[in-house]
This record gives sequence, structure tokens and C-alpha cells, in this order.
Amino acid sequence: MADKQLWNHIEGKAVKYTVRDFEAQFPDDATCLEWLRQFLYPDGVECKVCQRVTKHHRVASRPSYSCDQCGHHVHPTAGTIFHKSTTPLRLWFRAIYLMSSSRCGISAKHLERELGVTYKTAWRMFKQIRTMLNDETPFDGDKPVEIDEAFFGGVRKGGHGRKLTGDRDKKPVLGIVERKGRAVARTIEAARSREVLPLIRKYVMPISTVFTDESVIYDGISNLQGTCHTHKRINHSKDIYVMGDTHTNSVEGLWSLVKNNIRGAHHAVSAKYLQMYLDEICFRYNRRRDTHQPMFISFLRQISKVQA
Repeated sequence: MADKQLWNHIEGKAVKYTVRDFEAQFPDDATCLEWLRQFLYPDGVECKVCQRVTKHHRVASRPSYSCDQCGHHVHPTAGTIFHKSTTPLRLWFRAIYLMSSSRCGISAKHLERELGVTYKTAWRMFKQIRTMLNDETPFDGDKPVEIDEAFFGGVRKGGHGRKLTGDRDKKPVLGIVERKGRAVARTIEAARSREVLPLIRKYVMPISTVFTDESVIYDGISNLQGTCHTHKRINHSKDIYVMGDTHTNSVEGLWSLVKNNIRGAHHAVSAKYLQMYLDEICFRYNRRRDTHQPMFISFLRQISKVQA
């Protein structure tokens, strides 16, 4: 069924996609597989044997389609996050719906209870879904950009203060946020210029105005080769947080969202998987004002053949 039949619009605002809508549109595995076929092969399925687009029929005994001319089978789930999974396809779609319908995401334990699967299966499903949400697209360059670093995880004995024996290091993350636009957050090895500047070059267009704090790691922004950034700084160490249009409130808002998400839904995230959680949060953040399609459809349309 075409995506345009999954939701309606009223005065430019998208109607919420509810659990009743999900149940009606995806009642079983066959419906989910058919949606996947139409999405991955919008122009028809090209048979590798016939070497042309041919008519394919659903095979009743397996999740595949058979060529009408030669009988060659095509598996829509092959090469996607569903590849070789014994979990029913509808449970995968249900997991994507649950993940997308919550403002701050849900935990694997929640998914375990909702779907009736093991925790190991729930964790693997979440991990696979999050691999779809990585967005490497640079910013457009027509909005001011705020940049800041934050630290997550780790254990500091006695709370704050100098590092002590037995402490686990926090993981530094660089956040880049367009004002009233997109955001990207990337884990880095350390908060230093040689880690930060290549990411700024990658995501921020040369004509953008960049706002940061007074940290020395941003000293080289104006001198990045091939760029003409206008670099403005706010001095947080002197308790100055806003001066005209110079501030980093947007990226600070992203950090608040990330911390509340981790604290509320997950409680703790290891450094090994932190980037996947950041990808999910930024994916949802970047589509917070999307009135063209529900968040569930945005998640679902990230499925592609590049996943393993």
C-alpha cells in the first residue's frame, strides 16, 4: 500500500499515526513483506536471470517472490536489517513503531515486554534499527551553526573533582546544531582541535556563521582551509551566556535532550554503543517539525539494501 494512504493531512498538519493505524495497515507478516517489496522495488522487480523487470508472484511457503518467467526467487528482506532473522517481520515493524512513537525512545527491556521476545532478541532488534538512522548529510549552509562538546558516561569517585585512581573516563561528544534546523552529534577520542576541526569541515558549509564558546579547541575554525567561516564566541567562563545573537543555546538544548533521554529511558549507555543512541536522538530531533509524514514512516523509509 502506498505511503500516502497511511496518513492524512489537515490544514498542513500531519495527523498522528496511532497504534490503531499501525494495526490496520500491518496486520500480518504478508502485509509487511508486500510493503517492503513495493518500497525497495518501486519500479518493479528486476529478475537476475531474465535480466529485465518481470512480474513476480508471492511464494506461499517462504518470504519471497518468484519470477513469472523463470521461477527465480527474490527475497525482499535479503541485505536489510531483517536478513536471516527468525523473528516475524511484523514484530520488526512493531519494534520500529514503538521506537518511533516515543518522544525519548524506549529501552530494550520495554521492547522485550511489549513483543514477548527475549532480551537478547530485543537488544539485537534495537541495535539493527539504529544502524539505519545514521545521517552523514552536510548542512545546507543557510542557517547559523552552533558547536559545543559534552561528556557522557564514566564514573567519578566522590562526584566532582580531579581524576582519581579507578575512575572511568567520560566519552567526549561533539555537537553541531543549526538554529531551527538539523543536528549531528559525533563521538570523538578527545576534546582537541585535531578531532573537532575535521568534523566541522565535514558538516558545516564554508559560508556558515559558527557560534562556539571560548574553548581553545575551536581556535582554528576561521583558518580552516577552503572555508570562510564567520566565527563568533561566547565566554561562558565569565558567566556570559547570551550577547545579542551570540550564544550556544540550541546545542545546549540538544545536550539536555540527550541526557534526559539516556537518564530516563536507558539509565546508562556504554561508550561502545553511545554513537548509535546519538544517531537515534538526532534522527528524531531532525524530524521534529516534519508535517509531511509520521515519525514511524520516517523510520520505516530508512530501510535499505545496504544493511547487513
